[in-house]
Amino acid sequence: MHVHVYCERGEAKFWLEPTIELAQNSGMAVRQIRVAKTLIEEHDDEIRNAWQKHFGC
Repeated sequence: MHVHVYCERGEAKFWLEPTIELAQNSGMAVRQIRVAKTLIEEHDDEIRNAWQKHFGC
């Protein structure tokens, strides 16, 4: 399970399992990655529920 994060200068991919961690970064600044990870952690349940609803898992 993973999530993509986009900004005007780049994008990143974060794994959600087994723990939330950066998988790829293309152009995002370290600060943006840190903010994105924090938001993912804060909304982990919502993201997982939406992912499971979308993919039917």
